[in-house]
Amino acid sequence: MCGILAVFGCLDTSHTKRSRIIELSRRLRHRGPDWSGIHCFEDCYLAHQRLAIVDPTSGDQPLYNEDKTIVVTVNGEIYNHKQLREKLKLKSHKFRTGSDCEVIAHLYEEYGEEFVDMLDGMFSFVLLDTRDKSFIAARDGVGITPMYMGWGLDGSTWFASEMKAISDDCERFIAFPPGHIYSSKQGGLRRWNNPPWYSEQIPSTPYDPTVLREAFEKSVLKRLMTDVPFGVLLSGGLDSSLVAAVASRHLEEMEGAYQWGSQLHSFCIGLEGSPDLAAAREVADYLGTRHHELTFTVQEGIDALEEVIYHIETYDVTTIRASTPMFLMSRKIKSLGVKMVLSGEGADEIFGGYLYFHKAPNKKELHEETCRKVKALHLYDCLRANKSTSAWGVEARVPFLDKDFINVAMSIDPEWKMIKRDQGRIEKWILRNAFDDDKKPYLPKHILYRQKEQFSDGVGYSWIDGLKDHASKHVTDSMLANASFIYPDNTPTTKEGYYYRSIFEKFFPKNAARQTVPGGPTVACSTAKAVEWDAAWSKNLDPSGRAALGVHDAAYHEEEAGKNDIPV
Repeated sequence: MCGILAVFGCLDTSHTKRSRIIELSRRLRHRGPDWSGIHCFEDCYLAHQRLAIVDPTSGDQPLYNEDKTIVVTVNGEIYNHKQLREKLKLKSHKFRTGSDCEVIAHLYEEYGEEFVDMLDGMFSFVLLDTRDKSFIAARDGVGITPMYMGWGLDGSTWFASEMKAISDDCERFIAFPPGHIYSSKQGGLRRWNNPPWYSEQIPSTPYDPTVLREAFEKSVLKRLMTDVPFGVLLSGGLDSSLVAAVASRHLEEMEGAYQWGSQLHSFCIGLEGSPDLAAAREVADYLGTRHHELTFTVQEGIDALEEVIYHIETYDVTTIRASTPMFLMSRKIKSLGVKMVLSGEGADEIFGGYLYFHKAPNKKELHEETCRKVKALHLYDCLRANKSTSAWGVEARVPFLDKDFINVAMSIDPEWKMIKRDQGRIEKWILRNAFDDDKKPYLPKHILYRQKEQFSDGVGYSWIDGLKDHASKHVTDSMLANASFIYPDNTPTTKEGYYYRSIFEKFFPKNAARQTVPGGPTVACSTAKAVEWDAAWSKNLDPSGRAALGVHDAAYHEEEAGKNDIPV
């Protein structure tokens, strides 16, 4: 990941303003510690903090077209850049670098503003056309990479990878919506990403396990595009284990990835004796990865909370719980010289993997809920995965959120995603079944059919208990009782939520900042639908996966007594 900052239409064009832009850009240096760059043109500034993954030697940003009339600053990876580059060369475009992101400048020059859908990758970028001083900004379809947009009192327009770079200088700012483009020529935001599933019409494509498996393997393979050492995050659950299994199996096919050794590096973190550590160790042994098992204590996690909230820029309880161990793990990963990791985010949203999906009444409601979950990923899991790793200059790539794979998975008749224990179908059964190969197994069956743990639970149950206890020592009953007066918007309903909110407000006190965080009580965004499907959820104020009433582990098996069972 990199850090970008762009400002257009500044009244002040003095050297002092340039220095201020550089100062603000430095707030993003954790995202890109390898190099810094800035381009100034009249009242426009494009700054960049680079994390060098592809073409470390010549790919410094901002990037340009041939005559430097088009300037672009990009955060992300363009996985199909070689195909696009060849297409552009046929039209006489000449490239200055080997960077995957340089194609953006040339695509704009060739096709104008409507080129964004040609990109296959994760990205946020800002582009300036100096010929008419127009500019555009765009974000990938899911929102894997973050971006914020703000407005200054002087009429200036700002863009940045993280809120901290613009919150002091903008009167108002928002999270830039995924799948959108902002055009100074046309004015305002418009959606460029319109995949078939976005309308939420119920799809009818029959389930074909081979098609699904091959689509995912292609997704993993394209994310092995790297010129630096890399690894995989491995919790031992289904999603990360499949990413590791496919990457390990195809490592030798990727010249750039293979140069770093034939043995894949895997990383896991947890409290001593946690479920994830044991499961990940077993998967790593099976796959033959070079495994790095990292432990932390509850106190170490608590000590990091303020820094975590500063970096991830949210007060959402579930996100903070899961971000803290990921933040600690990323620091260790960086210390080992690794700059890029593959991660398993997105599968639960696409396939209905959360435990409350057991209560989905029909395929229509299940599909609509998966669509809603994917659309909200940029507020939760994508935000966590990106900012927790970027805090230490590590890039997280997410194969499940490949745009082609999402289109394949979301086009399947959702009847196949319905959880039917009497037919041996648990959550994400179609994904498990697609990789259930007896001849050449990807994973052992008991791993392939392991039931879901939320990341914050899997690192050790005492982690959440420790957080609650810590918050209770800092938030009194009277403080919580008066929470609606102190925090009238998105009022916290638990002491833990109140504690996180108070830290967030210390770093980001503006009303615009608090409005970038999803609304409602401090429970998981799934709760509204979970309550609709099963009223028992209304009694649960805790977003932990283990609180999935009557669903998880022993409780579920008691409920399902007498029905056919399968390994979990």
